[in-house]
Amino acid sequence: MAKTRELVSRRKAIRNIRKITRTMELIATARFKKALDRATEAEAFTRKIAEVAADLARSGSSGQHPLLANRTPVKKAILLVICSNRGLCGGYNAGILREAYSRIRKAKEANIALDIEASGKRGINSFKYQKVVVTASYTQFDDKPKWEDLEPVARKYLAAFLAGEIDQLDVAYMKFLSAARQTPMVETLLPLAGLPQGSAKTDATKNKDANNGSPVDYEFVPNAAEILDELLPQAFRTRLFKCFLDAAVSEQIGRRVTMKAATENADSMIKTISRQYNRARQASITKEISEVIGGAAALE
Repeated sequence: MAKTRELVSRRKAIRNIRKITRTMELIATARFKKALDRATEAEAFTRKIAEVAADLARSGSSGQHPLLANRTPVKKAILLVICSNRGLCGGYNAGILREAYSRIRKAKEANIALDIEASGKRGINSFKYQKVVVTASYTQFDDKPKWEDLEPVARKYLAAFLAGEIDQLDVAYMKFLSAARQTPMVETLLPLAGLPQGSAKTDATKNKDANNGSPVDYEFVPNAAEILDELLPQAFRTRLFKCFLDAAVSEQIGRRVTMKAATENADSMIKTISRQYNRARQASITKEISEVIGGAAALE
């Protein structure tokens, strides 16, 4: 009897847990859809502004802009690690932190002074546990990162790079490729020499270039330097914002998959415990019937 009571209590507890995991799965699915829409909307703008900036930088009319200059050797750098504020999202944070610690080890081997900045409580707590000094921390970027919240951070990085205080800015985050594929990576955002090699040319210009093989001639109004002074910082801000949007989408995917697996495991455990309960109850009933029959036979 005690065993059946224990099984009933355990099954009830697992059912309550299943309600929680199922609810969290549905919430993560809804948040994923909203985060995916924001990331998709930003993707085209981010790619196009990077292509235009890359075309103008390669046009040869503007000279070398400070944001495009590769500084070698790199002596001072910043690593921004984008994690989540909450857990229960599978290996999302673990993958990002693995890439971040690998980057830290490489920086030590290359004698690079690397400042660590962390976004998300999970990353902050991990660095605190590993006794890694964090120079700046951010917790305001959750599943809905806002442009106005990111603007002061981007402005700080741009000012530090242009003033020569840092030679490189790296971001460790989960890059969103598709709903079925996300990969942790460390991406260099400053300098902007790694802009996509796209093209902002029209079809007629592309055909003309293909025919004569000459570079495109741009007309700058008022001049190339002023245009790049406005365009390149904006390209950096949009790329940094896209990193946070990708991180938000990937986090919700990780939480949805994890909660779905937890719900399915709870269903399996409930079925197993129900079978055990039925067998124990059947055995108890059989034992009681045997005792009644045995008692009746003893009275005859």
